[in-house]
Amino acid sequence: MNNEELIFVTGATGFLGTQLVRELLQREPHAKLALLIRDRPSQSGQQRADSIVPPAERSRVQVFSGDVSKPGYGLESATYQHLSAKTTRVIHCAATVRFDHSLDEARQINVEGTRRVLDFAAGARRLQSLAYVGTAYVAGERADLVRENELAVGQSYRNTYEQTKAEAEALVRSHNSTLPIVILRPSIIVGDSRTGVTSSFKMMYWPLKIYARRLWRTVPGYPDAVLDIVPVDFVASAVARLAFDEAALGSTVHLCAGPGGSATIQQVARRAMEFFNAPEPRYVNPKLFFAGLRPLLFLSLWGRKRRVLRDGRAYRDYFTMRMQFDTSNAERLLQPAGIHPPPVLDYLDRLFHYCVASEWGRKPVPAQ
Repeated sequence: MNNEELIFVTGATGFLGTQLVRELLQREPHAKLALLIRDRPSQSGQQRADSIVPPAERSRVQVFSGDVSKPGYGLESATYQHLSAKTTRVIHCAATVRFDHSLDEARQINVEGTRRVLDFAAGARRLQSLAYVGTAYVAGERADLVRENELAVGQSYRNTYEQTKAEAEALVRSHNSTLPIVILRPSIIVGDSRTGVTSSFKMMYWPLKIYARRLWRTVPGYPDAVLDIVPVDFVASAVARLAFDEAALGSTVHLCAGPGGSATIQQVARRAMEFFNAPEPRYVNPKLFFAGLRPLLFLSLWGRKRRVLRDGRAYRDYFTMRMQFDTSNAERLLQPAGIHPPPVLDYLDRLFHYCVASEWGRKPVPAQ
């Protein structure tokens, strides 16, 4: 590691990005970070960075107010050229993870934003690696074992997020022969495995909350559906490690619990039932539920339960998945460094405890 490393990071203020920035600062004490962060109407990119970077480390962090969805990131040409000349590593985390974007909206961020990062990397003369953070769910609606070297095998997609992340990964793969690339595919990222801390209460947290609050106990899915989740501390540690691992270049790596560490919906639901002292979930055939039962319920229910029916549509497919993710590359590259995902059932109670302590993100929880 030389003292002239400049790591360019997109998506630094996201759930994973925040943890990754702190991990990089700790793991690479001589490196400097360049963070591309969008200004908000009430908060500059610098102010957003100050909220995630420890004060003692701010001298090592440069903030560039810009956006991957804009040509040249929206930076002045001289700034862009200077940044390109100095950058030694790129970690691209920026993406929209919304399921309800139109295809054009999702493509503008996930595909065109990635194209701009690739263009930037191609002009970075000192570049040693480009770590692209995608998603394991480029597998779409597959129901088998998904290998790390596979991408397009004729699968369909549940939403524009999955489709555009698959398109973006295909674009990245097309540059494998000209750029030093590693593709990283996390599954569903949840809170810290040691503390349960999370800043994002989406994905599995939403159905968990309505169940814990006894608003809903009917699961339109299969008890044996596979839930592959990984804690944010594992993913951040793995990304920071692999961005500096020459042996990883040219590889696609599943950052997933995998067949040995994932859990079924029923296993997770039973643990939640015990923790929250909630009634046992009822499983309903999802095709029957959404074709017949849901429309009738939507007409008869009001208030909070009707909102549950409306908002829950985005999550319906994740109660029916039976695919597993092969983690051979992850094990080969990460286990020698002592980095591996804990089995899902080993840390679920810590996630649940933080949900209760923080009132599902409504109040801060003092650090332990």
